[in-house]
Amino acid sequence: MAFTTNIKTFFGETGNIAGFTGRFFSTGLKPRFEFRELLNQCYIIGYKSLPLIGLTGFIMGLVLTMQLRPSLVDYGVESQLPVMVGIAIVREIGPVITALIFAGKIASSIGAELGSMKVTEQIDAMEVSGTNPFKYLVATRVMATTLMLPVLTVMGDAISLFGAYIGVNIRSVTSFHLFFTQVFHSLEFSDALPAFVKTFFFGFAVGMIGSYKGYTSSKGTRGVGSAANSAVVLSSVVIFIIDLLAVQLTDLLGLN
Repeated sequence: MAFTTNIKTFFGETGNIAGFTGRFFSTGLKPRFEFRELLNQCYIIGYKSLPLIGLTGFIMGLVLTMQLRPSLVDYGVESQLPVMVGIAIVREIGPVITALIFAGKIASSIGAELGSMKVTEQIDAMEVSGTNPFKYLVATRVMATTLMLPVLTVMGDAISLFGAYIGVNIRSVTSFHLFFTQVFHSLEFSDALPAFVKTFFFGFAVGMIGSYKGYTSSKGTRGVGSAANSAVVLSSVVIFIIDLLAVQLTDLLGLN
């Protein structure tokens, strides 16, 4: 009985999110656009997330290098360390880790913010005053997350590679020019393009799920906390699903 209930809840929630997404494309992308609020959200979501993304990226590159070195030394291919780290960061680890950190910070923030506005009836007040709350609150946040996550991913990858450079020089001496020459000579267009494109979908999923959870929250302040928590969990799961689909698609297209 409980299993049946969970299945119904799952499909019901999936249908609601699909309907919410359809409303975004049918309503949120039509004029008049809230450009001022969009720029404000890009600043909050993008610029203010950069320190956390940068710190995470630096530590990720440093730790990955230190973890890979012993295995490569055992096989006598320590010189290939920059190549392996560069490919791993650009193709997979950088985009996914950045998206997960982004989801933890932004999805919870959007869910809590819109949830608090919902339970305090601020959204209802906007409708009464003639403002379209969906366009002002949801569309701007979803577009901001979709645009900002790719930018943050590129910057996070660059900082990760710098962290990897520091990690290489802990046990040996490699020039800055030599390290990045090895990295970029090993990368191809087919490595960077799919990784970059899928970050748009990651950002869209984070913004859409965070907005949905907050915009439809209930049960007072308890519902706000639940919306923020479930937004992070669901966004993280969807990121992994999108990544899995992206890997399969690039494999079918021969881009791997």
